[in-house]
Amino acid sequence: MSTRRHFTEGTLSMTELNARPAAESGVFSIGGDLPVNRLGFGAMRITGPGVWGEPTDRDEAIRVLRRAAELGVTLIDTADSYGPHVSEELIAEALHPYPEDLVIATKGGLTRQGPDLWAPVGRPEYLHQQVEMSLRRLRVERIDLYQLHRIDAKVPLEDQLGKLEELRAAGKIRHIGLSEVSVAEVEQARRLAEVASVQNLYNLTNRQSQDVLDYCTAEGIAFIPWFPLATGELARPGSVLDAAAKDHDATPAQLALAWLLHLSPVVLPIPGTSKVTHLEDNVAAARIKLSPQETTALTALA
Repeated sequence: MSTRRHFTEGTLSMTELNARPAAESGVFSIGGDLPVNRLGFGAMRITGPGVWGEPTDRDEAIRVLRRAAELGVTLIDTADSYGPHVSEELIAEALHPYPEDLVIATKGGLTRQGPDLWAPVGRPEYLHQQVEMSLRRLRVERIDLYQLHRIDAKVPLEDQLGKLEELRAAGKIRHIGLSEVSVAEVEQARRLAEVASVQNLYNLTNRQSQDVLDYCTAEGIAFIPWFPLATGELARPGSVLDAAAKDHDATPAQLALAWLLHLSPVVLPIPGTSKVTHLEDNVAAARIKLSPQETTALTALA
């Protein structure tokens, strides 16, 4: 696969930026033709405890989704397993018919047996069924970004990606992504299909996927860090992170998001929440500008 880079700065007016702060995070084009504001929203937490069942406050979940769009979030990440099905259904209820610039990324390949229980199933016929069901729940004719939630070790990768590539050719998927993969797995996958994104655990306190981020940066592949807000002991009073946050009149969590945005232009953080106030705090991180020295100092913390 050829190396491609697809990142640009937004060109909105000051009035638009004030109304839609997520636009200040810059723009990245997933797969080269799908532009999104880099600071997105992860829709896992709008479900019930353990990512199971209905949210405690359904009305607030709807408000969160609508407010995200108002703030300029143009990438919402979800999965058929969130609920299961609940997150996709809430997105459609809150936002359909969708704004023209909104990209909804979903995932398939993990099954649910109860709260906090997950098991991979990558059989082609199952993935085909889940794509069809996600299309129905989201009320769309094509899914802009469909991610293999996990590679199922019991099923040949060529069978899993082969089915998604078949569905892409049929016009039901626009771009294919991966989740929780190594560099070797990404390289193997790219020999079978065009890979537009990788979604791995990555934050200030967990850098196990650093080599994957470096690979995605070099190849122009979107890198979507999940659980991006983790700060842990790094946010203790008097720490470098705490001091930097105070310097920017921000919270440690906001600094953690700003740091991700400054690391690489391919990084698309997707902080999630079930509260509008937390959403607004998270999106405000797009306005924080870090110097190269500050970014380096924060990178050195872990």
